[in-house]
Amino acid sequence: MGRITEKDLFEFHGIKNPGKVYYNLPVPELYEEIVRREEGIIAEGGTLVAYTGAHTGRSPQDRFIVKEPASEEYILWGAVNKPISREHFDSLYNKITSHFEGKDIFVRDLYACADPDYKMPVRIINEYAWHNVFVNNLFIRPEPEELPHNHVGFTVIAAPGVTADPETDGTRTGTFIVLNFEKRVAIIGGTQYAGEMKKSVFTALNFLLPMEGVFPMHCSANVGKDGEVALFFGLSGTGKTTLSADPGRALIGDDEHGWHERGVFNFEGGCYAKAIKLSPKTGPEIYDASLHFGTVLENLEIDPDTGKINFDSDRYTENTRTAYQIDFLKNIVPSGTGGVPKTIFMLTYDAFGVLPPISKLTPDQAMFFFTLGYTAKVAGTERGVAEPQATFSSCFGAPFLPRPPLFYAGMLKRRLEESGAEVWLLNTGITGGPYGVGERMPLKETRALVTEAVSGRLGKGEFRKEPVFGLSVPASCPGMDSGVLDPRKAWPDPAEYDARAKELADRFKAEFEKHKA
Repeated sequence: MGRITEKDLFEFHGIKNPGKVYYNLPVPELYEEIVRREEGIIAEGGTLVAYTGAHTGRSPQDRFIVKEPASEEYILWGAVNKPISREHFDSLYNKITSHFEGKDIFVRDLYACADPDYKMPVRIINEYAWHNVFVNNLFIRPEPEELPHNHVGFTVIAAPGVTADPETDGTRTGTFIVLNFEKRVAIIGGTQYAGEMKKSVFTALNFLLPMEGVFPMHCSANVGKDGEVALFFGLSGTGKTTLSADPGRALIGDDEHGWHERGVFNFEGGCYAKAIKLSPKTGPEIYDASLHFGTVLENLEIDPDTGKINFDSDRYTENTRTAYQIDFLKNIVPSGTGGVPKTIFMLTYDAFGVLPPISKLTPDQAMFFFTLGYTAKVAGTERGVAEPQATFSSCFGAPFLPRPPLFYAGMLKRRLEESGAEVWLLNTGITGGPYGVGERMPLKETRALVTEAVSGRLGKGEFRKEPVFGLSVPASCPGMDSGVLDPRKAWPDPAEYDARAKELADRFKAEFEKHKA
C-alpha cells in the first residue's frame, strides 16, 4: 500500500510540519486511536459511538461557496448558496493548515461515483480519527494497489478545532463549511458533525457532474431480478428508505445517484440513515448493519455498563445517525450501478390528506413536482395541534443544489423523454380526511402500489383524471379497495375536501412561480 508523506501534504495541500500522518489506516487500527484519544466509545456489536457536541446536525446557515469568475454565473446565490470571497477563503484555509502544524493528521484516499467513467478520487483530511472511519464507510473504498491517488478530484479538510472570526473571516459564526469549486476543495471548521463531509462532496458533484452530462439526484435506487431499475425521491419522513429496502429487489444505493444515458450509479459506498427508534421491526437490515464492527453511530445513548445502545433515546438529539458500509447489507448491487430507470417514484407525506395514494405523472408534471419537492408536516402534534404545514425542498435536495432548481428539473425531463420511464407521485401521508381525522396510508397498501407500478401492470390499467391537480389516478389496483384511490370519496365531507385540495393546489402554483421568476 502506498503512503502520503509530509512533502506530499505540503505540496498538494499546503500542510507543513504535521505530527504523525496516518494514511488509509485500517479500521481496527483507527479504533485503537479513537479509544486512546477518547474520541468515542465501543458499544455492542463492535459499533463505534461518537458524539458531535453542540452541532448535532448540519449548519446550513454557515455554509458558503467561494464566488469566483469560473462558476459565479452558474450558481443560484441566496440563502442556500451564500457567497464568500477568495480572500476570506484563503484566510480560513491558512487557519486550517496552520492548525495541523505539530498535530497528528488522518488522511484517507477514497472515491466518489461507482461508474468507472465518472469515478472521482476524493481525499479526506481529518483532525479526528472517528471522522476517518465515517468517511471510510460513506465513500467508495479503493483497492490497495490503487493507492495513493496520483490525482485528487476533490479534497475535504475537516478540522473541528478551528473556528472562524466573523469580523475578519466573512462568516456568520465561528462555524464554517466553505466550498471552492475552482480549487475543488471544501474546508470545514467549528463543527464535529460528520455529515458535513458527506454533503460537501455531494454538493460538489451536483455542480460538477452536469458538465459531464450526468444528472445528479438525491434519491435511493434499487433493481429487480430482471434488471429493471426504480428510483425513489423523497424528503425525510416520506418512507424513501423503507420502500427502497425491498426484500425482492437489490439496493443500488440509498441516498445519492447519477443518471447518464446508459443508466444510474451510486455516488457512495455506504449509507447514512436516521437511527431514532430504529429496531429489528422498523428496519431490520439497517438495525443489523448498525450493530456491526466499523459502523459509526452519532449521538446515541448507550448503557455505560453493558454497552447496549438505546435507539429510542433522544437524549442528545432526535437526529441520531448510523453510518455503515453498504456491503454490511445483504441484498445489494456490489457494483453500485444499474441500467436506465424504468420506474420513478416521487414520495410525499401529504398531511392535508388530499393527494391520491398514487398517480401517474407526465414529463411536465414530473418536472413540476420535482421542482417543488413537496411534503407536509404537522406542527406541535405532541400538544394536539393539527394544522398541517407545507414543506418544499426543490428537487428533493435544495440544501445541496448550487445551480437553480429548474436547471436540474430540465435534466430530469430530458432523461424521462429519452428513457420513457414511468413517473408516479406516491402519497405516503394521510388518507380519509385531514390530519386528525384521516389515518396514515397503511404501509402494506403503499408497498402493493409500488409493486404493481414497478411491474408495469399498474401503468397499463384504466385511469381517471383527478380535477383539482390534473393527475391521472388508477381506477383500481389488485388487492385494494378502489375507493381508497379516490381521496375525495374517502373524506366525510366532500365539500371540505374540495376546499382543502384547491388551497394546496394554489400553494403549489405559487411555489412553482417563485422558481420561474
